[in-house]
Amino acid sequence: MPCEVNSSHPLIEAAGLVKTFPGADAPIPVLAGVDFRLQMGESVSISGESGCGKSTLLNVLSGLETADGGDLRWAGQLMSGLSLSSLAARRATRIGFVFQAYYLAPELNALENVLLAARIAGRLNRASRERAASLLHKVGLGARIRQSATKLSGGERQRVAVARALMNDPDMILADEPTGNLDETTADAVMDLLLEMTTGLGKSLVLVTHNAKFAARTEQQFTLHLGKLHTSQ
Repeated sequence: MPCEVNSSHPLIEAAGLVKTFPGADAPIPVLAGVDFRLQMGESVSISGESGCGKSTLLNVLSGLETADGGDLRWAGQLMSGLSLSSLAARRATRIGFVFQAYYLAPELNALENVLLAARIAGRLNRASRERAASLLHKVGLGARIRQSATKLSGGERQRVAVARALMNDPDMILADEPTGNLDETTADAVMDLLLEMTTGLGKSLVLVTHNAKFAARTEQQFTLHLGKLHTSQ
């Protein structure tokens, strides 16, 4: 079962995270001692040049990748002591993901794609179906619930992805370049929706973005440079 949120601890607390990847001649350092904290209801952005390790950091913070060094805690609990199955179970209910490439199942309709999150968490039932439909209405797709994912526009697909990220009522949303595949007008609309649906529901948000305008809309802004996280404000 997922651990309860303890308000005395940050949702995420990372200390000295180190991550390297194999290189032709020597290991390539990507994270070189990253410290990070995310509080309940807080929104933060992480920017930096392409290839600097932003997505890697997000993956490490979510437990999708393992750091080579340092500590990662969720709500005060050290993640390194958990089995892969326990970590996956906690991630499925505590974290919602929004990616640049949407990652919708093309053979499923909008409602079925949102319900994938409930299925993974073992929560597929009548109540989850009603919640999925309600979320799609909230993101402006009430008339497109049964529409095949392949027939949705890019903006509509990302709206489905936002609804899916919120499906299991997670504490936090991790969004990796969520507007990267969208035109400017659609990107603005999706960013408005993402902030509305996270801060409005008391969720925490970690936004990885190249867009300075979007980064500035979060409460805290960070830049990842040479493996270190710096405050941008």
